[in-house]
Amino acid sequence: MRRDSSCRLPRLAALINAAEHDVIAYMDFPREDRATLYSTNPIERLNGEIKRRTDVVGIFPNEGAITRLVGAIRIEQSDERATQRARYMTPGTIRAIGDTLAVSLPAVGD
Repeated sequence: MRRDSSCRLPRLAALINAAEHDVIAYMDFPREDRATLYSTNPIERLNGEIKRRTDVVGIFPNEGAITRLVGAIRIEQSDERATQRARYMTPGTIRAIGDTLAVSLPAVGD
């Protein structure tokens, strides 16, 4: 894209230029983790699993029921990632990037 003032869509050009750092932020991570971060496959896989399991249930009695099911699916996926060190980022590689690793999940219902 041209970065000069003769651009036909100056607002779009400004938006893209402002977002450049956010778009390439994955480049700050170690080389071995970049492909995982760049890809949306894990997100698509998780969304597919959520859809598959919620379709089985069909109609939920209340919002809390779906929240518990989706939360359980997410926890299960997280546990699987933690044991498959070759496929996803590990806590060790995340710690190498930052000084602290503060991750906490709220209790169900909070």
